[in-house]
Amino acid sequence: MRVYKPALAIVLAMVFTMSAVLSFAQQTEAKPSPSLDQPQVKLTYLYVCKPSAADQTEIKNAFAKVAAKPAFSRDFEISRGRATLKDSPDSKFVRVRRDMLPESPLMTTQYSMSTDATNTIETLVLRSRDTKEFHELALEDRMSAGAASPLTILSVDTPVTRIRLERVGKSSIVLARCPNVDQSAYEPFFREASNLMTRYRKALELGSAFRTDINWLNPESSAKKKGAASDPK
Repeated sequence: MRVYKPALAIVLAMVFTMSAVLSFAQQTEAKPSPSLDQPQVKLTYLYVCKPSAADQTEIKNAFAKVAAKPAFSRDFEISRGRATLKDSPDSKFVRVRRDMLPESPLMTTQYSMSTDATNTIETLVLRSRDTKEFHELALEDRMSAGAASPLTILSVDTPVTRIRLERVGKSSIVLARCPNVDQSAYEPFFREASNLMTRYRKALELGSAFRTDINWLNPESSAKKKGAASDPK
């Protein structure tokens, strides 16, 4: 019996080693690859300076869809407030939303103006009733905050500098002003967008019915009012 003990020990050691290797292999196979656990990320780059011919057609069709005179229902909402973001200057905003009549191709119209220490930005969002064509058309313009007061920006009809078309299940289409790029071929788009913005500014009565709210954005105007109230004269 003493002769076979070393051999038996070696066999038992081999069996134990093989069992450990098989167990490790099974655990390795059962555990999914870390790369498979990570969600796939897809990046879409938009060249906003010169959209393709197909994208230009989409923008033209959207303009044609919203070209009719605005037809608002009696319902509307207005809000104003202050926004504080990390690593960004505080900003104030006024937002007006109007529902459209059922026969209108649009569902809602939303206008907003925000201002901070650097810029004053106007944004008009026209939401389509039929999302098969497009979801919403957003028009934007901006000016230096010190260039003019919010009410003055309304009166001078600041031209649109950015057009964004949102579509369901498809990437967005964007056309924006780009310095040092020849965009003469896209002037009709910017001109039509600016005309739409002008039309909706007037239809929404921003300079009359909501004049007080728009003027609230101007800190200089508020300071003058406080100074006038405290002046004994």
